[in-house]
Amino acid sequence: MKKLLSFVLLLLLFAGCGYKPASYYSKKAIGDRVFVKVSMLRSDPENTVIIKDAVNEAVITKFKSRVVNEDDANSKLFVRVDSVGFAPVQYDKNGYVVLYRATVTLSTTVATQKETKTFLTSGSYDFPIEPNTTISDSKRFDAIKNSAAKAIDTLTSQISILGALYEAGTDSSKGN
Repeated sequence: MKKLLSFVLLLLLFAGCGYKPASYYSKKAIGDRVFVKVSMLRSDPENTVIIKDAVNEAVITKFKSRVVNEDDANSKLFVRVDSVGFAPVQYDKNGYVVLYRATVTLSTTVATQKETKTFLTSGSYDFPIEPNTTISDSKRFDAIKNSAAKAIDTLTSQISILGALYEAGTDSSKGN
């Protein structure tokens, strides 16, 4: 009986405080049908495919929307990969790199029915390697995927804020 009462009180607390998940606000901003276009990096087209898959996955799982063709879309996401980089972070006692950081920077233009905004996001991911070795392709791809996912998480937050402003009736172009 006490567990049931505790559960009901917890449920009323969440319902009473007006909590809404980020996906609710994201959907307010971009709608339920989204067109996604990721610009290719001429120097590294393989990474662009990984990033496009990560963006499509985010639209489906985080925004709770569908990826559709351009004619059927409520909103459009134009993602440009500004940079993909790797930097040594930690060395062992012999001076060999044992930890790298992958960083992905994305410039995303979000065109909704109300406005068009551009967001610059980046994500990083640290990964170990064996001393005196090079970064393998599988570690490289995994690091880029994880870095891109973090950059997309930041984008998701920014789009959620945009949706919250729409719901509140605030003009986001004024910086409110």
